[in-house]
Amino acid sequence: MERLREKYDSEIKAAMKSKFNYSSVMQIPKLEKIVINMGVGEVRENAKALESAIKDMETITGQKAVVTKAKKAIATFKIRQGMNIGCKVTLRGEKMYIFLDKLVNIALPRVRDFRGVNPNSFDGRGNYSMGIKEQLIFPEIDYDKVDKIRGMDIIFVTTANTDAEAKELLTLFGMPFAN
Repeated sequence: MERLREKYDSEIKAAMKSKFNYSSVMQIPKLEKIVINMGVGEVRENAKALESAIKDMETITGQKAVVTKAKKAIATFKIRQGMNIGCKVTLRGEKMYIFLDKLVNIALPRVRDFRGVNPNSFDGRGNYSMGIKEQLIFPEIDYDKVDKIRGMDIIFVTTANTDAEAKELLTLFGMPFAN
C-alpha cells in the first residue's frame, strides 16, 4: 500500500536518522526485498502437490512463483539432482510493501497463541528470517480449497549493516517482535 512507502519516506527515515546518527540520508537502511520460499516435501509421492503450492503462493503474493530444484541428490530423502522440490517468490517495490502490510496487520494476528515473532532470527548482516506453519493465516486462501497445510519461510533483506539497525527498521514498519 502506498501509505507504508510514504510512512518510510517520512517517519521511519527521520526516526532511524535520529536514533543512529547517520550523517547522510543514503546511510539510512531500507527494505530491499522480501523472499517467500515454500518447500514441498511430498512432491516425491504426489506431483500435483507442487502445482497446489505454486497456486497458493501466487494467490498470497500476487506474483508468479518460480519452481526451485534440488541442487544435489540426497538418497535418504529420495531426492535426485534437478528434481522440483519447492517454489519461491521475490517481492520488490510496491508489491513488497503490500505484502508486508498484509503480513503485519492481517496475517500474523490470525496466528493462534501469537505472542510476537522471534527477535533472534537475524543473520548478523541485517537480514531477518521467519517461518510460518500454515498458509491459512492469509485471507486470500480459501480453507475449503486447501489440499494440505503447508508452511513457508519469509526472508526480509535490508540494506542495514547490523542486526540492531534492521530490527529497528522492521519494528518501525510494524513487525511485532516478542519481548
